Amino acid sequence: MAKERIKKKKGNSRGPSPRTSRYERVSVASLGKGRRGKHHHLVKEILQDLESLPKGSAIKIPLADTDGVTLANLRSAMHRATTSRSLRVETSSDEHNFYIWKL
Repeated sequence: MAKERIKKKKGNSRGPSPRTSRYERVSVASLGKGRRGKHHHLVKEILQDLESLPKGSAIKIPLADTDGVTLANLRSAMHRATTSRSLRVETSSDEHNFYIWKL
């Protein structure tokens, strides 16, 4: 039996050729630094009301007036906003309203 010798192909040893990017590239310096979510305007108004809220009072937000923002999304947005500002709050809700107050 004759031994067959396997020859390595000579070629570019630098690895696979880079593929063309499918997406546009932009400079990181040109990107915005903040997050302005869908509920930004509503959350901003609630936070402004919280600033002047007297102790022992809660803000009552009718869910019908939140432009379709669900209770879960509103509660989540308020949690993110108050946590980022180190503001301690409690929330509650019923069928028609969302309540929030400072601790």
